[in-house]
Amino acid sequence: MIIMLIVIGLILGGIFGFQAFKNRMIAAYLANLKAPPQTVSTITAAASPWQTTLQSIGSFNAVEGANLSAQVQGIVQKIGFEDGQDVKKGDLIVQLLADQQIATLEQYKATMANAQIAYDRDSKLIKANTIAQSQVDSDLATWKAAQAQVASQQALIDQYSIRAPFDGHLGIRLVSLGQYLSAGTAVVTLQSLDPIQFDFSMPQQALSQLKVGQAVTATVDAYGNQTFEGKITAISPLVDTQSRNITIRATFPNADRKLLPGMFGNITVVVGEPKEYISLPQTAVTINPYGNVVYVVTDKGNGADGKPQLVANQKFVSTGQARGDQISVTKGLNAGEVVVTSGQLKLNNGSHVIINNEVQPSNDPNANPANPN
Repeated sequence: MIIMLIVIGLILGGIFGFQAFKNRMIAAYLANLKAPPQTVSTITAAASPWQTTLQSIGSFNAVEGANLSAQVQGIVQKIGFEDGQDVKKGDLIVQLLADQQIATLEQYKATMANAQIAYDRDSKLIKANTIAQSQVDSDLATWKAAQAQVASQQALIDQYSIRAPFDGHLGIRLVSLGQYLSAGTAVVTLQSLDPIQFDFSMPQQALSQLKVGQAVTATVDAYGNQTFEGKITAISPLVDTQSRNITIRATFPNADRKLLPGMFGNITVVVGEPKEYISLPQTAVTINPYGNVVYVVTDKGNGADGKPQLVANQKFVSTGQARGDQISVTKGLNAGEVVVTSGQLKLNNGSHVIINNEVQPSNDPNANPANPN
């Protein structure tokens, strides 16, 4: 029995001893086991000039624009323009038939002429004391009433002529010869295109950075990356109580008439003088709830295999404005530091890395989204 117990004890001791030895060996192996280096792309941080800007959206509108229409009803007698024609102020656009009104005017003119003759005759007779002064006064009143009647009728006839109220560019005509028009029916649109205005809104916080005469640039989808230069010409004195935004108006020269009223556009307002900031591709910055992070690669010297030992460590940074594919770093990074631009998702603080810069993320400061058309 004693021998049997001794044998069982030796067997159990060997089993437990082997298990403890195995656990120590596994722990030692895991302690010496290192993650393989991760392949990343990098860029050397460098400073570049950044111009502070304010961005907004809005619409173009004509300095002068109107849908031309008649003040009175009538039949179209003459059309004095072609589609898309340039006109000057006062040019005839549409003439409505006004024969009856013209005939009435001639009648009033005859009455006025007769009243003037009577007044002139009686003015001479009063000098000879052959008529009473009251007769001359009555003649004068009759003549002035006839003049007013003629002027009133002439003003009515003028309403049958639709004329351009300002210089501009006509659109497509909406009427035909012989067509009956009701008062207020539009016949064509007239727009003054050069210069052209652009209205947009900014938060009230930006008011201190805005002033009349400030340079602005605008882009529209119709012309891709082409920019149009203008300047601020008016700032509304009223802040919207709902949005707390203020309306600003900019004016653009438009001699080539590329910009049209109603066009949607993006506008950039230049603010202050350019400043130097570290510029990185936007892919280099990881946005986290606890802060913006970049990975900076440092060289720890050659390893046992004679190869450089590169290690990536996290750095918290403060970022500023973005432009195209780039973002500015205002604090936390120095020029000359090597920053990971892609592959960060595979990294932890202190990860070993291998640099491969054959493929780099886009880093264009003037990049625009591709036009799907």
